[in-house]
Amino acid sequence: MDITIENLKKSFGEKVAVNIDGFQIKSGEMLGLVGNNGAGKSTLFRLMLDLIKADTGRVLMGDTDVSTTEDWKDWTGAYIDESFLIDYLTPDEYLQFIARISGRSDEELQSFLADFEHFMAGEVVGQKKLIRNLSAGNKQKLGIVAAMLLHPQVLILDEPFNFLDPSSQNAIKHLLTQYNQTAGATILVSSHNLQHTVDICPRIALLEHGVIIRDIANQNGEAIAELENYFEV
Repeated sequence: MDITIENLKKSFGEKVAVNIDGFQIKSGEMLGLVGNNGAGKSTLFRLMLDLIKADTGRVLMGDTDVSTTEDWKDWTGAYIDESFLIDYLTPDEYLQFIARISGRSDEELQSFLADFEHFMAGEVVGQKKLIRNLSAGNKQKLGIVAAMLLHPQVLILDEPFNFLDPSSQNAIKHLLTQYNQTAGATILVSSHNLQHTVDICPRIALLEHGVIIRDIANQNGEAIAELENYFEV
């Protein structure tokens, strides 16, 4: 699923959060979005998911303007933060709810969860603990798994490596790369972790004050030098 950004602008008072004249993500690409705090990464994702309204411009998924219809939700999965979760449910109840509204049986859900057994490390499902009482890392795992449960053609994850231990970070890198390759999904990942982003994303967009200032091809991890130079790592 192609994603096209056209003349997209969003300000909060006098602060310009996003200002992108034009940008296209091709179907099946895995794009990493990097930038300092306040660069506009989360705001851009929220605009793409129609969680906030743009001042001008639009985001197209295929030929669909996300601000004019909800059809795109049928093929899009996302996890931005824990507000996406229903915290008075257990993880099992939440995943069952997501499965039912997407028309998946309990058997299909269990088959899907088997692929995430290592990632969840026995700490998320089957615990009979309310989501609100999970650790930040386990909430993160649950949100990512739920976003992928829909088998989306477009997957958007904001800071997916946050709160995860090194083993879980490596597991999600493997899962995302595998999903991109097998499903041909368009995947967008924002992260402060340059190395993780470079490890999995063949293309990286660098944001500064809401503007994409560099569009970097990343073959064999070659983007790390340019990014480290920019961030003075």
